[in-house]
Amino acid sequence: MLIIAKPKSIEIQAKLFRGFSDSSRLSILQILMEGAMTVNEIVEQTGLSQPNVSNHLGCLRECGLVTSQSQGRFVYYELSDKRVKQLLLLADSLLTDVAKGVYECMRYSK
Repeated sequence: MLIIAKPKSIEIQAKLFRGFSDSSRLSILQILMEGAMTVNEIVEQTGLSQPNVSNHLGCLRECGLVTSQSQGRFVYYELSDKRVKQLLLLADSLLTDVAKGVYECMRYSK
């Protein structure tokens, strides 16, 4: 039996995956798999500039992938849900089987 997804659901899923599609955002999400961190800690870990990290954290927070919590004068960011980490780990697992095809795919090139 063929099940056709509702167009609205497809649009929302596409938006979700856009959150993962930028390499800077993906780097931030990968780093946050280790636990909550401040902007400065994320900057040190990723090598991205502070304005760039702050901009992407705003996007990730707005999309619901990351949450923030103030502690004194610091703001700590963390993954909003354990399933975000699971999805990232699943992507790594899938890539072990399809990495060559993804790497060679011309349609996804910048």
